[in-house]
Amino acid sequence: MSQQQQKGGCCGGSDANKSKPNGALTVTDSQQSSGDNRNKLEKGVKLVLLGEMNTGKTCISLRLVRNEFGPTDSTIGAAFLVKNMIVDNINIKLEIWDTAGQERYRSLTPMYYRGAAAAIVVYDITKKNTFETLKKWVSELQKHAPPNLILALAGNKVDLPNREVPVDEVSRYISELGDAIFFETSAAKNENINELFTEICRRLIENYK
Repeated sequence: MSQQQQKGGCCGGSDANKSKPNGALTVTDSQQSSGDNRNKLEKGVKLVLLGEMNTGKTCISLRLVRNEFGPTDSTIGAAFLVKNMIVDNINIKLEIWDTAGQERYRSLTPMYYRGAAAAIVVYDITKKNTFETLKKWVSELQKHAPPNLILALAGNKVDLPNREVPVDEVSRYISELGDAIFFETSAAKNENINELFTEICRRLIENYK
């Protein structure tokens, strides 16, 4: 969806690695910072899935982590999964919190997205009401989530007929948000699942630079 900016350049590498008399190498602040940020990504970053019940949040996370698809029980509170991804030669450990969509668990959700680096809000393209609920989740995230949160929208179940949420309607909504990742996905057919999380990882790398 969005195009990543390629950053690079030459900073006089010969000076940066010039040997001291004792043989030690000089490490610049930028090199140290880059190493620290890479360590943060490798240690784990928090990602939360939000959305109405039965939109396929659990199926999306299980397809990514285990490459499995099948009937799932309703999530109680939240489920926790881990996925290590290598994107642009950087290892990123995603700590995924798959939250319950039932209304009775709604009060618990803020503790899951608090401190999150990224959030995926999922809706079902065959149920218009789930897209309306998505807008409420996004509004809540805008008010209470960290300001640098990476926001992604996933229109799931694209393999099913009887679409109720047109792509152009979602596109208009995203244009209002400004900077959000958007993919239509199918956990059943494994469509755009890896692409969705890969794009999130690329944004994480940019944020941690």
